[in-house]
Amino acid sequence: MIDLVYIPLWNKYRPALLQLMVASAEGPQEYKLYGHEFKGLNPKEKGGYSFTLQAHKGKATNNIKKSIVAQNLLSVLANSKKASELLASEAYEFVMDKQFNLRVTKLEAVIV
Repeated sequence: MIDLVYIPLWNKYRPALLQLMVASAEGPQEYKLYGHEFKGLNPKEKGGYSFTLQAHKGKATNNIKKSIVAQNLLSVLANSKKASELLASEAYEFVMDKQFNLRVTKLEAVIV
């Protein structure tokens, strides 16, 4: 059972995430998130908040076992009709750095 602590936060950003996914057809997109929102939900996060999530067909194509933040993002995307449609046909990479910048890139080739 994964911890669902970041689900409400990712749900809040879902409209922006969907826009980033659509716009990423033109090139990588960046969005500045607020670090205090993540820290407020889980101030004791041991692994840090940064992550790389590569997703296709509703599943992660890279290992995100150590990142609850990434697991919760994938869960929100999987429960979104629009995100599911986008992920069904394309692969995407979501990267959040230590400054809470989220970069969304549409991947050219599916990584298996």
